[in-house]
Amino acid sequence: MFHESDIVMKANHIVKQFPASGGRTLTACNDINLNVYKGKTLGIVGESGCGKSTFVRMVISMDKPTSGEILYHDKDIAKLSKQETWLNRQNMQMVFQDPLASFNPKMKIVDILTEPLLNYKKIKKSEKEAKAKELLKMVELPEDFLYRYPHNMSGGQRQRVSIARALSLEPEILVCDEATSALDVSVQESVIELLVRLQKEKNISMIFICHDLALIQSFAHQIAVMYLGHIVEVLPGEEVAHHSMHPYTQALLGAQFSIHMDQNKKIESIESEAPSPLEVPTGCPFQNRCEHCTEKCKTEKQVLKEVAPGHEVACCYVTDQK
Repeated sequence: MFHESDIVMKANHIVKQFPASGGRTLTACNDINLNVYKGKTLGIVGESGCGKSTFVRMVISMDKPTSGEILYHDKDIAKLSKQETWLNRQNMQMVFQDPLASFNPKMKIVDILTEPLLNYKKIKKSEKEAKAKELLKMVELPEDFLYRYPHNMSGGQRQRVSIARALSLEPEILVCDEATSALDVSVQESVIELLVRLQKEKNISMIFICHDLALIQSFAHQIAVMYLGHIVEVLPGEEVAHHSMHPYTQALLGAQFSIHMDQNKKIESIESEAPSPLEVPTGCPFQNRCEHCTEKCKTEKQVLKEVAPGHEVACCYVTDQK
């Protein structure tokens, strides 16, 4: 399913640290290794504060890693010049959680949609209206939205405009950071269906950041589970429900709610609270919430090990049994 030749972006040993009070250091991302494949969706899931949004900020060059490299077609994007970074942004576009916050409230939709194209000199001013109509049609919105302002639209409509703007430059990678979390459940489904359709039509790669494992497993080709800056499990999306192995992934599955779930199924909360990102324990970061924790978990750094084709787990309890 995943071939080395299809890799368009590769994160190698990415570490991102921030200075904190008292001379301490907050490690938001700790040795992240992930691949993005052509035409596939990489879902990154985890609780708030796990470092997933920090990671994608580095992917789209809004931040630089403290160490490690992010290779886009074998070129390290962190080492590009300002001009090269600006040009490279055409290849990687982002859909934010709150489109209203990312739009200029004084701009009409026709201007919001065509601003990136004008900036990169892809169209002339005389072509704005025709191109904007084409983009609205792509995301299933009527042409008469052209001269509306963002505040005159619903949340789902604004997010469709955000998707259209991001795809206007025909990027190879689309990054969605919690792009559906602010929407109603019924609207979420329609937006996901739109993204899946556009991905197939345009053969684009997607990185989709989410804290809802039930949602992301429904369409992601590959899922990386993140906890306190660490990737603890990577597996194909269709295998999450029945073949996940890391205790944290299983805890997320046990805690999720779905209107389609068995009425006799008990929703289980994850024991205790996650430690502060400033006080991540030595060894496994999940140790204080894991029923399988041993002395080995507390002392040894857990690294991803392959347990099946395309399936890696960072857990000695799992890998020692294999």
